[in-house]
Amino acid sequence: MSPLAARPPAPDGGWGWVVVACSFVSLLVGYGSPQSVGVLYPEWLLAFGEGKAMTACVGSLVGGAGLLVGPICSACVVNFGARPVGVFSGVMIAGGFMLSAFAPNVAFLIFSYGIVVGVGAGLLYTATITITCLYFDKKRGLALGMLTTGTSVGGFVYGTLQIKLIELFGLDGCLLIIGALALNVVPCAGLMRPLAPSRYYLRQRSAILEQAAEEQRLQDEPANQKPSAKDPIVTVETKELLVRRRSLFSCSALITMMKIKTRLYSQCLSSMLSLLQDRVLMALCVTLFSFSVGNFPPQVFLEDLAQSYGVTEGVASISLVSLNSIAGGVGKLGLGVMADVPRVNSVFLYALTVGASGLAVLLIPLTSSYLELQVLSVVLGFLNGSWTLVPYVISQVVGVEKLAEAHGILMFFGGVGLALGPPAVGSFYDFCQSYDVAFYLSGGCMMAGSLILFLSAIFPRTENPPPPPLPETEPISGMVTTATDAASPVI
Repeated sequence: MSPLAARPPAPDGGWGWVVVACSFVSLLVGYGSPQSVGVLYPEWLLAFGEGKAMTACVGSLVGGAGLLVGPICSACVVNFGARPVGVFSGVMIAGGFMLSAFAPNVAFLIFSYGIVVGVGAGLLYTATITITCLYFDKKRGLALGMLTTGTSVGGFVYGTLQIKLIELFGLDGCLLIIGALALNVVPCAGLMRPLAPSRYYLRQRSAILEQAAEEQRLQDEPANQKPSAKDPIVTVETKELLVRRRSLFSCSALITMMKIKTRLYSQCLSSMLSLLQDRVLMALCVTLFSFSVGNFPPQVFLEDLAQSYGVTEGVASISLVSLNSIAGGVGKLGLGVMADVPRVNSVFLYALTVGASGLAVLLIPLTSSYLELQVLSVVLGFLNGSWTLVPYVISQVVGVEKLAEAHGILMFFGGVGLALGPPAVGSFYDFCQSYDVAFYLSGGCMMAGSLILFLSAIFPRTENPPPPPLPETEPISGMVTTATDAASPVI
């Protein structure tokens, strides 16, 4: 039985809406503070007295670290399932927030807030996106738009909440409280019921059944007969288990185990790299990189830019970060609904939003009032909703079966862009004492990425050659399944 045959059809509703609601809440409390990191950025500048480029590394890493390890996050979700990964990510995010409250300097903050929280958020995002795509097919765009709106709602709520918490409890107390709130990810992830057993579960069950079958075979067959090496039930994990049992300290056993592991890892890497042979997917990686480089810095620096322009006096208390987050929520939901329209090409729609974002960033240096910055913040927030199109476009390009692997590769490119964007803009400011040049370059980079994706998608695609047959030592996912397992969710 192939993995595709073992995967049950998407119910397009039912418990899937519970999964969407839990994913929404999880992204709200997990991504609320990272999405409104622009509020904490001026406080860190005052508290630690470091340069803008150094301090901006905290915001860039919290947005980019989880995406940089996107392939690892995808592998965790594929092998262990979305539910355990979601629970672990909740503990990781909460621990990173609380640890940041005791940061003595920016370097420690880069680790605790940037890396720990960032990787935890990446695990959570991958888990919620993957489980939602498995539950929905015809309504996938709407479901993805609804759950990813949680990041924008969280950015809006936390943008105002963190200001009040800092006034009442100080910066350290604020981080401790949002860390406690992040623990709500754990019960929400517990409700993400999978549709099929994870690969790790299938491997363990296959090994147990193989062990029982081997014992039964030894009882029924003569002693001089051995099981055939070409038996399809003999998986890589079973062979490794048998080798370990024969002699843990044997040199030959160690070499055999290393060969098995090396072959398994090379097959996994080859499968992921083969996806990049698709021209549209490769162009999508380049476009997402350029979008991440140019679109994220305004979320970090707009408040500081307004203060440097001296246009913040006598304006409404609502922050630019909150406006950006509100518009982002509307954009994610609206663009998700538009992607479900039959005649709308999701690739062209994504390319259009990236190009429009580049144009908006090019207009930032031309502003002269806080109202103009507010308008551009709303526009950039709405166009930032194109993140909800990314998994939808991936599923259209490579199919839902390869969604987790392709999503991990794409998130790696996005993570590199998020990690490079804010420090680069901060370095330009430290050198030129102005944000203008940095924003011009960011906007131009996004428009170039949009053009690349549009040109790659406008020409007809060539079909990729079928993958070579798997070797005999390849694990057979879902080999030991029953009709009940394939038809009902696993609790």
